[in-house]
Amino acid sequence: MTTAVLAMAYGTPAGPDDILAFYTDVRRGRAPTPEQLADLERRYQAIGGISPLNERTRSQVAGIQRALDRRAPGDFHVFYATKHSVPRIESQVAEIAAQGFTAVIGLVLAPHYSVLSVGEYIERARVAATAHRLESVFIERWGDDAALIEALCERLDEAIGVIGADAANFEVVFSAHSLPTRILERNDPYPDELAETARLVAERAGLRHYRTGWQSAGRTPEPWLGPDLLVLLGELEAEGFDGVLVCPAGFTSDHLEVLYDLDIEASARARELGLHFARTRSLNDDARIADLLARRVITARKELSGIEEPR
Repeated sequence: MTTAVLAMAYGTPAGPDDILAFYTDVRRGRAPTPEQLADLERRYQAIGGISPLNERTRSQVAGIQRALDRRAPGDFHVFYATKHSVPRIESQVAEIAAQGFTAVIGLVLAPHYSVLSVGEYIERARVAATAHRLESVFIERWGDDAALIEALCERLDEAIGVIGADAANFEVVFSAHSLPTRILERNDPYPDELAETARLVAERAGLRHYRTGWQSAGRTPEPWLGPDLLVLLGELEAEGFDGVLVCPAGFTSDHLEVLYDLDIEASARARELGLHFARTRSLNDDARIADLLARRVITARKELSGIEEPR
């Protein structure tokens, strides 16, 4: 029996005409002000008019399918779903049921768990699976997996090699998407999981200097996790560092928060401060990440009742 796998990602507008609907969905049905919409449109325009996230995510999903086919031929079929665009989580779960699957294994293409991020994907998928009488199991986190650490360390070494001798006085910052600080009231593991990824990479790479920071906070009045990367850049300049190397460890592919928030906005702020700025390459369709997730899918399948282990 083939088992369905639901690989979930944030989603992005398919084109400029979809930005308003996308932004409204992100804001939980509240339409943005004209100023907010214009700002988002400007940021998309700055990276070429549209984000490559859909293309990158589909490549990642195809990679997971290939990895599963190598490890367990014919045992899994991977479906792709998004949180804020199409195909949506609920519609893909309905499609899984319509195709006759009886169980689904869900995963999110983000390594660190928070109830407000990965937890929301999982809850939506679980509710939909229950409605369609599908058994479900979910992979919640994978930020400490050796394959992820190896891939991040490789990219870090590559970036340091490009910087050269000047890297001795660069600070490495491992970043992830900020979330509202109210998650801390619930003992949310998100900050600790990013810190653990950073520690494992730094330990393997033998870093002298590193810290974690947060980026891309939402435009809401409530407080968000800090230090914010743009503020952190000022602190690094005051501490006497010559530059900063950002490793966006909380993201798996190139998209707006990397191509604009880092490559344009943070880079410009660093120049204003007289700091050199660099970042590591995104993971994108790195085969090691696809294989990592395939391994975890096969392990998760053992939690499903009435399904034999893959050959």
